[in-house]
Amino acid sequence: MANIHEYLIWRGDVPFTVSPFNEVDALVLSELVYTDFHGVLPGEGERITVEEARRLFWQKHTREEIMAQDSYTKTAPFLMDEMAGKGRFGGTVMADYYDVIDTNVDVQLAALTFYLPDGTAFVAFRGTDDTVVGWKEDFNLSYMPETEGQRRAAEYLNRHFSGQNMHIRVGGHSKGGNLAMYAAVCAEKAVRDRVIAVYNNDGPGFLKEFTETDAYREMLPRIICTVPEKAVIGTLLSSKAFQHVVKSTASGIYQHDGFSWNVLGNHFVEVDRRSDSSMALESTLHQWLAEQSEEKRRTFVNTLFGLLESTGRTTFGEIKSDLPGSLASMWKMLETMKKEQREVVWNMIMQFIAAGGDTILQEMRKFLLGKLGNFSLPKTGNETKPEGNA
Repeated sequence: MANIHEYLIWRGDVPFTVSPFNEVDALVLSELVYTDFHGVLPGEGERITVEEARRLFWQKHTREEIMAQDSYTKTAPFLMDEMAGKGRFGGTVMADYYDVIDTNVDVQLAALTFYLPDGTAFVAFRGTDDTVVGWKEDFNLSYMPETEGQRRAAEYLNRHFSGQNMHIRVGGHSKGGNLAMYAAVCAEKAVRDRVIAVYNNDGPGFLKEFTETDAYREMLPRIICTVPEKAVIGTLLSSKAFQHVVKSTASGIYQHDGFSWNVLGNHFVEVDRRSDSSMALESTLHQWLAEQSEEKRRTFVNTLFGLLESTGRTTFGEIKSDLPGSLASMWKMLETMKKEQREVVWNMIMQFIAAGGDTILQEMRKFLLGKLGNFSLPKTGNETKPEGNA
């Protein structure tokens, strides 16, 4: 079954005048923004064609270097090979590259605007990368009414589209989808009114208070949420938007990888509903969040990531490269914590596991395997046979 790479190979010559912009195109651009364009793209206020960006990127990097990376988004730069010089995306202008990581305010944000041959703009927000601060920002969504990344995403839209008449699409994958929705909803009204569609590709939702605002309700009909059958990230919090469920060649939590989503023609291959395990996980997450006060959620997030930050490493890759040393640093910090702090974190973890049973254990293990390497989790006594090949 085809993915977005094959989609561009087979349909890259089909112009938007023949086949209008669709959800697969939105995922292509949402994945391309995962590319590290430092030293390649100019900053805000500057523009460059996709052909020139491709030339400069492969002058700076080799294909072997990129493929050696330990990241499911590592093939993102190869999308430019399939876009440049073709009838669909050929001549696309890439502009206003913005990329910032600031541990002082818990923000990891990258944005890029694509001026497309159909006369519209697509603003893509990058999802979570391998940085510890990036993942902390995701967890901050569980208690913060607004994260610093969300605020800056809305500012980005206002900064570049205020006073213009161009129609805009906004999108992203993972956290990028959440940022796209937030930016579109919180942009100034003149900008908000020109948003054609918002694409959230398996990204988390929001706290209930945000989804009940007038601006969110107004934007809701234009929000297109796409999740895989065994969605995990896309079940976090709520968007209230209809979910298009797509088939994936991956299993379990690895279906989050947009490059694994099945494409047929100019659309994703959809199924009627998410898997039972994904539905159970969503129920568990919502139950768990409802039972915890805002202060407990804040304490849990800050303590959990305080442990990770105590290693002195800034990425999960660095932690994984010296796992014994990293674990030793975390243990030392645990020993210095007040008993009450340790108990809050441990009790919340155990409540979460108890609420979800073996489904939660499976997904936690898969996530941590990918981030930190092999390990074993304690048995809860209610293990069941995994669903399918999850």
